[in-house]
Amino acid sequence: MIARMIYHVPVFGWMLKEAVSGPTTAKVLFIVNLLLLWLLAIFAFGYPAIIIPALVAVPTMFVILILITNG
Repeated sequence: MIARMIYHVPVFGWMLKEAVSGPTTAKVLFIVNLLLLWLLAIFAFGYPAIIIPALVAVPTMFVILILITNG
């Protein structure tokens, strides 16, 4: 249900739907688009666009490590 709602977002939903169910080229181009979007955010906002994903990755990796060692 949530995936269907996200797929209805005009541009991002179309790209995400292609990345999930499309050919390998669509998956690669989706990743390239995300990286370019991140670079654009760095140019627009500077340092916060670099540090905020790193700060989000720390607790995410911590939870993943806990899940790996818990099993």
